[in-house]
Amino acid sequence: MRRFCLLITLLIISATVMAQTQVAPDRYWIQFADKNNTPYSIDRPEEFLSERAMQRRVKYGVALDEKDIPVNPSYIEAVEKTGAKILNPSKWLNGVTIEAYDVSVIEAIEKLPFVKKTRVLYDEPLKQMIKEESFVLEMNAENIVKTGMARNHYGTALTQIELLNGVALHDMGYKGEGIWIGICDSGYQGADVHNAFKNMRDENRLLGTKDFVYKNGIVYSDDHHGTACLGLMAAYLPNVYVGTAPKASYFLCRTENINSENVIEEYNWVSAAEYMDSLGIDVISTSLGYIGFDDSQMSHVYEDFDGKTCVITIGAEIASSRGILCVAAAGNEGDTKFPYIGAPGDGKNVLTVGGVKADGVKTSFSSIGPTADGRIKPDVMSFAYAVSVTSPSGGFFESNGTSFATPLLAGLAACLWQARNSYPESEIREIIKQSANNYSTPNSEYGYGIPDFKEALDMLDLENCDIFDEKSMFSVFPNPSDGVVKLKLNCGENVSVQVFDVIGKMVYSCDNQSYNEAFVNDFLSNLDGGVYFVRVVDGNLNQIGKLIKY
Repeated sequence: MRRFCLLITLLIISATVMAQTQVAPDRYWIQFADKNNTPYSIDRPEEFLSERAMQRRVKYGVALDEKDIPVNPSYIEAVEKTGAKILNPSKWLNGVTIEAYDVSVIEAIEKLPFVKKTRVLYDEPLKQMIKEESFVLEMNAENIVKTGMARNHYGTALTQIELLNGVALHDMGYKGEGIWIGICDSGYQGADVHNAFKNMRDENRLLGTKDFVYKNGIVYSDDHHGTACLGLMAAYLPNVYVGTAPKASYFLCRTENINSENVIEEYNWVSAAEYMDSLGIDVISTSLGYIGFDDSQMSHVYEDFDGKTCVITIGAEIASSRGILCVAAAGNEGDTKFPYIGAPGDGKNVLTVGGVKADGVKTSFSSIGPTADGRIKPDVMSFAYAVSVTSPSGGFFESNGTSFATPLLAGLAACLWQARNSYPESEIREIIKQSANNYSTPNSEYGYGIPDFKEALDMLDLENCDIFDEKSMFSVFPNPSDGVVKLKLNCGENVSVQVFDVIGKMVYSCDNQSYNEAFVNDFLSNLDGGVYFVRVVDGNLNQIGKLIKY
């Protein structure tokens, strides 16, 4: 009997040990070696890019390349057949995140001939990281009115937009209309019902939502950090609370898991950014930053913040190269042992936002630079102390953090871009820095300083004194046509006319055309039927229009 019991005990111990050796961490990155034999082609971008996305590429001279081609679906299918659960593919990084609990699944994936490597991204949650400091006092719209705080159009949001001189842009009619803004955050509790967003919902300016943390999840759950960030731009309750871009359109993504801090969130962000790129998003506001993780072996070190190492920074740089303005928070580590800006704020082409108080003095918690390769960061500063934000319960409260400085500025960047949308994101980003109050003496705590958005607009106008009505730069007819069209110019001398196909390849160009000149041309006659884009360039101005050949 003793021998039998001992045998049973040994079997149980053996089974337990075996089970332990077979259990895997549950999320991985699968890196593919190539995109060979893909069914997609840059000659057919309409299969993976919206018309709006393609127009942005043409307008700002962004050519398609291999990164735009989606991940080979046969590769994903083969990975799934091993027993893995597919999470989010990334065409820019050429791979896919998966969920798997058995090491035999990972071993099978690693044997696939097109798999370059695998990387553990996530283990059991160990802690929840504190993102911002919130004040407990909350007020609803009725209380704001009763206390006399609603004595102006912006209500409790007045100070934060005045700091950036954004009211002037609104007074001129620039409130973000026509600009699409994407947000990456941890959750948007209450945003689907909050009265501050009613105007956005009624006007169908909520473009959609997508959850990259929980497959087929609902973003209006788990956390309200994204609700606060959205409100700083999109809210519109006159005399109570008005955001910095109340007429822009918005797409909401969840990429951050509030219950843990793991490197998979960086991959989630990249998948979200490329998805938003395919929709035609113009601006991405990111109030997230990554330095340390629950598993310290995955944590970044200072040398990683060189603008080209961290996964999320790589993704942000690619997004910028696609003509998207990426605005990111500097972080709230300025008064810690590691005071430096994390990812993606270290990106060379990311507009990184630090935090100041109402008097323009830097907050102690705002993270500082320089980057590991010696660049000035943050780029600019915005309001980050006792910021009035939207709450998930339908009211408003105050909170601290560069998370809130970021959307305040991103919203006004959208208004500026609306005003002068012939400029690419690189010039919008640069003019915002040039308008800031520390531009002549930038440093690694204050960057270039606090932007003045009215001054930024004036500076753009000084670069090109003749601002034409965008609708009147040219007309082309008939449209659709058989290839022979008449094009009339309504702008200045020495105008260039360019025609592109849907993949951004120039198929026709002519220079030195004159104002009010109409000319007949058959530049489409020898081309296949389909969609083409005509671009007219007059100095720093350009306008794009769609032309269809049947």
